[in-house]
Amino acid sequence: MKDIKNFTLEEFKQELEKISEPLYRAEQIFSWIYKKGACDFSAMNTLPKLLKEKLSQYYYIGAIKPLKHLKSIDQTEKFLFELEDSNLIETVLIYAWQRKTLCISTQAGCKFACSFCASGMNGFRRDLSVSEILSQILSIEHNLKHKITNFVFMGMGEPLDNYENVSKVLKIMNSKKAMGIAARRITVSTSGIIPGIEKFKELGLQVNLSISLHAASNELRDRLMSVNKKYPLEELLKACEDYMKNGGRMLTFEYILIKGINDSQKDVDELVKAAKRLKAKINLISYSPVPGLDFQAPLEKDVKIFEDKLIKRGVNVTIRDSKGKDIMAACGQLASALPS
Repeated sequence: MKDIKNFTLEEFKQELEKISEPLYRAEQIFSWIYKKGACDFSAMNTLPKLLKEKLSQYYYIGAIKPLKHLKSIDQTEKFLFELEDSNLIETVLIYAWQRKTLCISTQAGCKFACSFCASGMNGFRRDLSVSEILSQILSIEHNLKHKITNFVFMGMGEPLDNYENVSKVLKIMNSKKAMGIAARRITVSTSGIIPGIEKFKELGLQVNLSISLHAASNELRDRLMSVNKKYPLEELLKACEDYMKNGGRMLTFEYILIKGINDSQKDVDELVKAAKRLKAKINLISYSPVPGLDFQAPLEKDVKIFEDKLIKRGVNVTIRDSKGKDIMAACGQLASALPS
């Protein structure tokens, strides 16, 4: 049997053709799943009984199992889900003013293992399917009745290393016949997977792209992020330039500030140069400690000093709060509490 949530609308129309059903049924079924949160065919009371029986013979509506739900003192919520093969993933809901932002995972584990991040500490398990990625959204929106305003692919895993599935998810999210989420409310983050960026610029959706930079020199980025050894900084910046020339929206650099590691004047100079080259804005994030790692968070005043230096050099920068630290839900902390 096949999981319907792994298909885009056009793909599912082809499936219906194979079982001799009219194509307009695809839109009805997608509406039930993505707009009304239907978890099985029996709930689709506008469909004929014979069609529901036929669908049940060939297809199912995939789901992930909620295991744990934690709430932070700052309102952040973290959800632990179990997949069909017993792998575990985490998803985070972040509150900020009128926004509710869902931080979505795209892989079980991570193969790139940035030295300051928890997600790769237990290794890489596998890519998440289209259905498993979408199920994080549907479970929290429909089962827990949260109205999510923004969506960021910044959870466990590297989104552009799972490009085929993530690109299908984006199309389903954006489709008016499915979730109907405006592309500008969606952000995909990458540590710098150049082939993925090259494909992303051909996607044809005005989805935001964010680069997890964290260092603006090859030497330091090699130390912090193993991905830089495969896709060096200069090549990454060139790929970003090509993305912008191809009509991409303004880029954002995510920069986790780590005490004594990437917070010097030299780091400021190199970051300013990279940001101005791409006219990129910078999200400055204070490091969130991970058990077992020997990095330290900077003092709040030092983060402000770093920000002021960037602003004085004409760079667009925002300090982004690291929320959910008390439940290990902040940036770089996901998967730190999972069993190895």
